[in-house]
Amino acid sequence: MATTPTAIITGSSRGIGRAIAEKLGQLGYAVVVNYAARREAAEEVAGAIRNRGGAALVVQADVGDRENRQRLVDETLRTFGRIDVLVNNAGITSQGRKDLLEATEESWDRVFDTNLKGPFFLAQAVARSMIHSRAEGIIEGGKIINISSISSYAVSSNRADYCMAKAAMQMMTWLLADRLADEQIQVFEVCPGVIASDMTAPVQEKYDRLIAEGLTPIRRWGQPEDVAQAVAALVSNAFPFSTGDRINVDGGFHLRRL
Repeated sequence: MATTPTAIITGSSRGIGRAIAEKLGQLGYAVVVNYAARREAAEEVAGAIRNRGGAALVVQADVGDRENRQRLVDETLRTFGRIDVLVNNAGITSQGRKDLLEATEESWDRVFDTNLKGPFFLAQAVARSMIHSRAEGIIEGGKIINISSISSYAVSSNRADYCMAKAAMQMMTWLLADRLADEQIQVFEVCPGVIASDMTAPVQEKYDRLIAEGLTPIRRWGQPEDVAQAVAALVSNAFPFSTGDRINVDGGFHLRRL
């Protein structure tokens, strides 16, 4: 019987996903490092996990594609025999960051496929696997963690598709949490704020200024490791009587202040 708890982290070749993958590897999870295009980077993450004595599998899959999603699940089960945790982290920003009056259907389709449709149907496939594994006595339960964004409620009119996809992730989390509670599967949303990554690098100067001016009560950039710590707490069973919750990792950005 497969005895090592296993976690899939989508989009884990870089940034937040990489930090989560390495953290869960440290916690003893066999980690599936998923990437869309950067295999060398994904292999580097897997190598770092293995060098610390952990187990890692690299799987190329575009989460926006049905066949790719199924391959990701199938390769995980073939290699490790179980899925205990899914972290829906893969995401892309609005293509070209165009004003909403200039927004394109092409960007809309790409962003929604990657940031919402993909995570939903991957969660569906993984939940089915978790339910089967629980019935077989392989796992006791599971966890699905959706990585959203403060853009789910903070308006950026040059990233309309991104904001709307992330906003829908909260309802997706609630729906999954309600449906899967009887199956002992907890579902959470982790909501990062301004995190230092290649996605925010093009606007670093802007956020340097805003943070210095008090954009957040905690006046610093968030780091990928901050998000990884939140995910680690959720998978460690620190919240046994919770599901459907949003965990803010945003330096207090969500607080309304006068």
